[in-house]
Amino acid sequence: MSINAEKTPHHHGKLRAALVDAGIAMLESGERFSLRAVARQVGVSQTAPYRHFPDKAHLEAAMASTGFATLQHHLEDTLRATDPGRQVLTDLAATYVRFAAEHPALYELMFRVSVGEDDVRLPASAEVFALLERIVAEQYPGADRYGLASAGWSMAHGLATLYLSGQIPEKNPEELEARMAGALSAVLTLPPGAH
Repeated sequence: MSINAEKTPHHHGKLRAALVDAGIAMLESGERFSLRAVARQVGVSQTAPYRHFPDKAHLEAAMASTGFATLQHHLEDTLRATDPGRQVLTDLAATYVRFAAEHPALYELMFRVSVGEDDVRLPASAEVFALLERIVAEQYPGADRYGLASAGWSMAHGLATLYLSGQIPEKNPEELEARMAGALSAVLTLPPGAH
């Protein structure tokens, strides 16, 4: 599951993934991309991408889906690395915000409403949410797992969006992660009925 593509020959049957990786690499480097430009990057004919993507919107949906799959991979790595006794939701939120900070163009594409082919993009997003729900159910067995997972994702997404738009002052990953951990911890430690 690569986020950055290198210009290397593709193997038969892997052209679709190579095109997606090339599209992501071009997007993240600020290059304008199209199906033809991605074909040039991969080193195939200009018509080859059309076997996999009828138009740019379908390519973008596949790129967004890959972004969600990569985000999920990072979240799963965080779960494996988190020490017992630590607040795993704050670690996951920090990983989420760090992903957005490291891949701002891809992150924006992942949530762009106009991205087509949501039958590709939305299931990948749902997989991330299902992971969050599972962790909430494990960490807070009596809680509304859908509600808490939604709140956690909303907070992480909000902070990431504020960071990317320059609305918060934190400029390094450690400060950003500390802010996310503080926000989530504040909500998780509120006593019942607190206003």
